Amino acid sequence: MSLSAKLKKNSTIKLTATLSESKVYGKKEMVQTSVPMMNVALSGSVDGGLTPGLTVIAGPSKHFKTLFTILLAAAYLKKYPDAVILFYDNEFGSPSSYFESFGIDPSRIIHTPFTDIEELKFDIMNQLKSIERGDRVFIMIDSVGNAASKKEVEDAEAQKSVGDMSRAKQLKSVFRMITPHLTIKDIPMVAVNHTYQTQEMYSKAVVSGGTGIYYSADTIWIVGRQQETEGTGAAKEVTGYNFIINIEKSRYVKEKSKIPISVSWETGVAKWSGLFDVAMDGGYIVAPKQGWYALVDRDTGEVSDKSFRRGDVEDDGTFWKKMFTTTDFKDFITKTFKVSQVEMLSKDEADEFVTMSESE
Repeated sequence: MSLSAKLKKNSTIKLTATLSESKVYGKKEMVQTSVPMMNVALSGSVDGGLTPGLTVIAGPSKHFKTLFTILLAAAYLKKYPDAVILFYDNEFGSPSSYFESFGIDPSRIIHTPFTDIEELKFDIMNQLKSIERGDRVFIMIDSVGNAASKKEVEDAEAQKSVGDMSRAKQLKSVFRMITPHLTIKDIPMVAVNHTYQTQEMYSKAVVSGGTGIYYSADTIWIVGRQQETEGTGAAKEVTGYNFIINIEKSRYVKEKSKIPISVSWETGVAKWSGLFDVAMDGGYIVAPKQGWYALVDRDTGEVSDKSFRRGDVEDDGTFWKKMFTTTDFKDFITKTFKVSQVEMLSKDEADEFVTMSESE
């Protein structure tokens, strides 16, 4: 028996294997959403999507964080007809209509209200203990940013106005315990969180809850927004928002990338949003004159004589599908946003290092 085989045989952990055969480190199955740039924000690729592990969506109030989470949950349930959502809720701002608007049957949602972090910790660990690898479960928490610690609640009940130093510690404990289960059992979890502004001269948004959730997360989005309006003066009205997903942390996407996603009151999430701006940045579309645009042959640099308005193509699926199939636009997006896998040490350098070590 080889040494490798002996070590595997002696292990008391069922999933022990050589790294080349590891189920934990094998290729992760991605759940593709219906919005290409959402897939880019999750994986760096239009054809990618949500992976197992912890995703944190953070931002101020009314920044579409919960609905982004439900959009991801809907994609997961669509891919796996037997899947269920385990929904931990302490904000109670997501009625059944929110889920139904994304085509989710409420009977596939296990709703678990919680009042403090410790209650969340005990219940979620009990659930994860019973979930087996292969069970299709999507876990969402709305939200960790608004969750109090048990001590904070008890101090309020006892009419004590002392500061609570336990909250960050308890949050760190929760996610420290959760993280291995998510990876080993191929479970995606999306946690909604809040942000706060630092007191520096150049203030920046920071994810609340301390370092525990930050270290545990595979992906952290900080969501910003800009209003979309129509009309002027007294007739001016807000028709939707242009959200910017700022990639704060990711194992797949270049950090500090900015992914634009548009949402309208009337039509919801714009499926093809963000692609126009990326195409402009990549030189696939140019503006020969103000307000008008044209396609560019990237091989020859020739500008098409057919011009169009942005609004004519921005939400046109046929236009973008043609861009994906007739140009290298999809590859450009991947090169722009995806973390590249480079060889950290070439074979020649490795051999040289071994030779030097042996000579010392």
